[in-house]
Amino acid sequence: MRTVGRYALHDEIASGGMGTVHLGRLLGEGGFSRPVAIKRLHPHLARQEEFVKMFMDEARLAARIRHPNVMPTVDVVREDEELFLVMEYVHGAPLSLLLIKSREAGRRVPLRVASSIANGLLLGLHAAHEAMDEKGHALGIVHRDVSPQNVLVGADGATRVLDFGVAKARGRLQASTGEGTLKGKLGYLAPEQIRGAEVGRSTDIYAAAVVIWELITGRRLFPGDNEGHVLEQILVGYVDPPSKWDPEIPEDLDRTILQGLSSEPDKRFKSAREMAMAIERSVPAAPAMEVSEWVERTAYELLEARAKIIAAIEHGQSADSAAKIKLDEVTQPRRAEDPSSISVTRPTQPRGRRRTLGALAALLLFSAAVLVFFL
Repeated sequence: MRTVGRYALHDEIASGGMGTVHLGRLLGEGGFSRPVAIKRLHPHLARQEEFVKMFMDEARLAARIRHPNVMPTVDVVREDEELFLVMEYVHGAPLSLLLIKSREAGRRVPLRVASSIANGLLLGLHAAHEAMDEKGHALGIVHRDVSPQNVLVGADGATRVLDFGVAKARGRLQASTGEGTLKGKLGYLAPEQIRGAEVGRSTDIYAAAVVIWELITGRRLFPGDNEGHVLEQILVGYVDPPSKWDPEIPEDLDRTILQGLSSEPDKRFKSAREMAMAIERSVPAAPAMEVSEWVERTAYELLEARAKIIAAIEHGQSADSAAKIKLDEVTQPRRAEDPSSISVTRPTQPRGRRRTLGALAALLLFSAAVLVFFL
């Protein structure tokens, strides 16, 4: 255990490109404490001004979004040349893990539960899009990295959007994207992101529509053996209606999701809230208790292991080794099995440039085939 300001830093529960997330406790007077989640910027990045500014921007932007469907930021701590972002701890599971567990069990997510999760995701994004600064000016936030990994479904039945690390917003301290750089997760990028065009709230709506398509079908929308194949599918723009994989899906829900997946931003919904309302009309959302029961049933191993660790921490004991092993067993398959966890950022190293050239070559071949067909 390590103490950072008012917080005790405990076990790691997640890891990403910029940092790790740990369980922690807020320590107060008279023995007061409560669990928190602490995002720790990787030490080698904490010495680089570019990443420090990006990390601080994430905290600043998240603090301006006040909505029950967005993970709240509690505090920012800097100590010994390290940076820590303190967030509210929510007992739940990432949507990516819930989808994997559902597939492993051979079950689809119940439509009413999927509707509730989709609404929470979209309403959280709408709150981010509408966020204002302290002077009442629109921040123009675009998440740009909407994916199942960045959606947390709590055991309380609520869905929360998290991780605004690569978000675009007016007045950011650090430019979030350099020229020729593509940020996001493979399979959830909107066509305009791939082409390097201007991104806006409709970009997040597209990515959310991909997540929702996968949520109700239990399949990957853009599978592929390599980046070029996936990017080609996105740019071609052909998408099967979800009802192809599940005949119980209503036609109007098909139309709603396909509108969100339009290749042309102007043809998507004007706002994420508008899309949420359309989904609600098609399939009424399940109440929080029903979603809660589904989360607890689907991710019971993760929730049980994490609850044991939190109980040990709150009693001043070391986390039970069996619980920690169980936690690793539950979370490890997500990293190994889910290819969408690949984060694409180009240009980087020569290997990244080779992949980019491969993607461009695939697109040129496809374009040539189309041209020959029409000629």
